[in-house]
Amino acid sequence: MDLFQKAKVVRFRSHHDKYLLAEDDEETVCQDRNGAVKNAKWTVEFVYNSNVLRFKSCFGKYLTASNMPFFLGVSGKKVLQTVPRRLDSSLEWEPIREGMQVRLRTRYGLFLRANGGVPPWRNSITHDIPHRTSTQDWILWDVDIMEFQKPPPAPAPEPQVLPHKAQSFDMIPSESGPLSISLRSPTAQESDDDYSSSVTSPRREGRDIIYEIIDDNGDVDQSIGKNKFTFKGSGVQDLNQMLKEKTGAFDITVCSRNPLNGKLYPLRLHLPPNNAAMHVFVVPSTSKAARDFK
Repeated sequence: MDLFQKAKVVRFRSHHDKYLLAEDDEETVCQDRNGAVKNAKWTVEFVYNSNVLRFKSCFGKYLTASNMPFFLGVSGKKVLQTVPRRLDSSLEWEPIREGMQVRLRTRYGLFLRANGGVPPWRNSITHDIPHRTSTQDWILWDVDIMEFQKPPPAPAPEPQVLPHKAQSFDMIPSESGPLSISLRSPTAQESDDDYSSSVTSPRREGRDIIYEIIDDNGDVDQSIGKNKFTFKGSGVQDLNQMLKEKTGAFDITVCSRNPLNGKLYPLRLHLPPNNAAMHVFVVPSTSKAARDFK
């Protein structure tokens, strides 16, 4: 993260000495030797209280790790520029420093990769894990800072402190001639306002997920039991992906249980607000319960 602390706009240069570009179709990305064009500039956005960043193209769209395969049958997935309705984990990249270079890792452990070779691989960008020694450097990027963050404004000078007596007394004109002196204490309203402004509520990161796995007969698999982890994603799709990694299952449905009739129902839209803890059930596609959803 230290490479980006003062950066506002950056360029990324790949192992092939080409720059990461947002293409003019405003959907795809590529790599090209011309780093002087505006398409090579990416605005850095810091994600509050985390070690990940977002990068916005000259078209106002985010560098996105999609779930779409680059080709059927290969492991690499497409990297796009998108503007989703909600800012989710597909837009977040964790910089990992390697000397004077960085690797950009997604929340699911894949890396931004500049591909070489013959077309259509040449000049393409995917997110992947390189398995061959010859491609290990394809996930390393040089970072050129094109524009720095503006320094924060200088703090305002502290107000001049008056003598104690001048602060403790109010001078009130008296119709009878001389000034009368009145002691004044803060009102109840002022005390309440001072207290409420000094109290801030802590923000919780992530929510607790307790999950159980449904067996082929549609019952809870008691041999596995309950498991728990902290989930920091933002939607059902992220939770589904995380549970796939936790359970090792490829095709699953994440469900909740209806408290009235005890039946399972799939989670389709949104998770409960305020990072409330959840108890979910992982239903593999081979289970009888999964067939009941169809």
